[in-house]
Amino acid sequence: MKEEVRRQKAEVIVLPVATGAILIAIWWAAVHLTKTKIFPSPLDVVLGIVTLAERDLLWRYIGDSLMRAATGYLAAVVIGIPLGLFIGLSETLERIVNPLIQMLRPISPLAWMPLAVIWFGISNAAPIFLIFIASVFPIIVAAMQGVRNVPKVFVQAGRNFGLPSRRLITHVLLPAALPRILIGLRLAFGVAWLVLVAAEMIAVDSGLGYLIIDARNAGKRYDLVVGGMLMIGAIGLALDTLLRSTERLSIVRWGFRE
Repeated sequence: MKEEVRRQKAEVIVLPVATGAILIAIWWAAVHLTKTKIFPSPLDVVLGIVTLAERDLLWRYIGDSLMRAATGYLAAVVIGIPLGLFIGLSETLERIVNPLIQMLRPISPLAWMPLAVIWFGISNAAPIFLIFIASVFPIIVAAMQGVRNVPKVFVQAGRNFGLPSRRLITHVLLPAALPRILIGLRLAFGVAWLVLVAAEMIAVDSGLGYLIIDARNAGKRYDLVVGGMLMIGAIGLALDTLLRSTERLSIVRWGFRE
């Protein structure tokens, strides 16, 4: 059993690393065989990223992107989860509010970009607002569905033990709905990270999205374009892995299959 566990843990590391190495080798071979002067090689991308780091721009751009993403996303979590739980607990309120939510939810967050620029100008507030819009509706819907799918026997048992409404929500409904809420949080973050990059191409003058569009326009630095894309992907993967790690918490592990 221990050997099987060790083998599985090794595969989690070795297989992705091997896949990445193969893709880099194919990338390098394609650039050198075609003798292209436009698309950068892996070494060109690494050197471009090192240049950014030496100019003290790399960490500032990464920090700005993470700050905007965290602010908009956390605001959506703080507002979306309680609101979704509150709506899900009341059938009357759900009938009133749900049509509005379902009407606004399909609207692309990028469609709000002209209004965001008008309201907030070229500032951090514009992309933060877009990230909030992208995140809040999936979170509200996930919380609503989580409460709606809680077995009624859980609620009845809590009431039989004399739990007041507030403790019924915090000790029964929220833990039971948490696995579905966590899925909504992951989906919301994926959308928010995509919107951040698009918003930074228009509404601000820093961040990884800005790096891509600025490198394209200022001298066609495709090494920085590709480098920015890879950093966006790598950071997104790391943050998604962090969110997935919450599924192993004892309070929600029962809701996920191994």
